[in-house]
Amino acid sequence: MSPDYSAILAAIASEVAPLTREGKVADYIPSLAEVPLEQFGMAVVTLDGRRYSVGAADQRFSIQSISKLFALTLAFRQLGDELWERVGREPSGNPFNSLVQLEHESGKPRNPFINAGALAVTDVLCRHSVNAELAVLHFLRRLSGADDVQFDHAVASSEAQTGHRNAAMAHFMKSFGRIVSPVDELLNSYFHQCSIAMSCEELATAALFLANRGVVPATGERLLTASEAKRISAVLLTCGTYDAAGDFAYRVGLPAKSGVGGGIVAVVPGELAVCVWSPGLDANGNSLAGGMALERFTTLAGNSIF
Repeated sequence: MSPDYSAILAAIASEVAPLTREGKVADYIPSLAEVPLEQFGMAVVTLDGRRYSVGAADQRFSIQSISKLFALTLAFRQLGDELWERVGREPSGNPFNSLVQLEHESGKPRNPFINAGALAVTDVLCRHSVNAELAVLHFLRRLSGADDVQFDHAVASSEAQTGHRNAAMAHFMKSFGRIVSPVDELLNSYFHQCSIAMSCEELATAALFLANRGVVPATGERLLTASEAKRISAVLLTCGTYDAAGDFAYRVGLPAKSGVGGGIVAVVPGELAVCVWSPGLDANGNSLAGGMALERFTTLAGNSIF
């Protein structure tokens, strides 16, 4: 018997409500500093098309690093295993915007979900697309079925004005020959893909192809082989929530990708995708209420991968 997801989501929303007043918005990005703290939304979309939601699940927010999952999927479709010559698959153990490991590892990012790794992935897209950020945007529109998903240009501009550390990473990697594209072009594409605004329901729908072993359920289109989907999911589990990935796997037990906009999207292989949004972040840059919501979700529904 399928879990009563409506009741589970209602219980979770009630339980985590106090946490939505805690945490801190990503105020180092001026546009995100203006987002009201006390908000929460959560959506579940199953492979057979059932949808459940609670709270502000239809409110769009800046997906930020969640975009890295979809950029990685596009780049992996283009290069296959050759991509791993550009970027590693190991947890970083350092903050997502750290430059330290790049110095010790000759400019090769530890994994595709830290900022340096995402820049390396975006470089691949820039070399294979006329407009890399549009490739990511159109991919997300196609996966979510929402043709009006768009960039938040205010957020992109805000990131461009304050993204000095990302610029430093890009120039540093270019000095090692790890980046081919012009740095300004690369950064523009990266900031725009991070600025894309989507809702919990739209993101859960977009991630369903991973839960369905590489096939988009609504259309039957195969984006990845089952083996490739397994590999992407494995990197999500070990690296998708910054340097808190080990703790997240311990508490939640699902492949997931977080973003400093307060969203976290996760997949239950063979069953569903779930997305939660609450803008207050913990010290690692993950949604405070969102992380607890997903922990309670896998406990109450009994559907972690372990």
